[in-house]
Amino acid sequence: MKSVNLARPGNPGKRLALTGIAIAGALALAGCGGSGSSGASGSSGAELSVQASYMPQPVSADMAAGFLTITNKGGTKDELTSVTSDSAGEITMHETNGGAMEEVNSFEVPAHGQLVFKSGGNHLMFEKLKHRPEQGDTITLKLKFAESGPLTVEMPVKSATYNPSTGH
Repeated sequence: MKSVNLARPGNPGKRLALTGIAIAGALALAGCGGSGSSGASGSSGAELSVQASYMPQPVSADMAAGFLTITNKGGTKDELTSVTSDSAGEITMHETNGGAMEEVNSFEVPAHGQLVFKSGGNHLMFEKLKHRPEQGDTITLKLKFAESGPLTVEMPVKSATYNPSTGH
């Protein structure tokens, strides 16, 4: 097998081709990394993001509700297993069935789908608030998943009568 020195000065065409191959390889490897802070990417894994998060200004000094949408653009489902915040002693997840609220331990985030938390449906309950959030404040949440890495969410506090255009 003959060895060829592609980096020698007299061979600029091959040097340029080699540089192009190196750049293409680096871009391909960069595509294998995580997406956002979810830690998963590609069509084979979950690709999680959060939109439309908000907390209506609570009427109670120690309890509030929170709403958001988790979107999974990936080809694998995941599961929201817990939510934490320095603003509350505890955050529980609830679903509403037939008008009855029930605490659940996790929610599935379907592949190529969404998990929606909305008024009258699935929602977060912030319990043992450390201070009463006011309209204009922002609450920082950490969402933890069964497979993906955690997501940090900045949840704005809206008026108690806020009605989002997104329908939740």
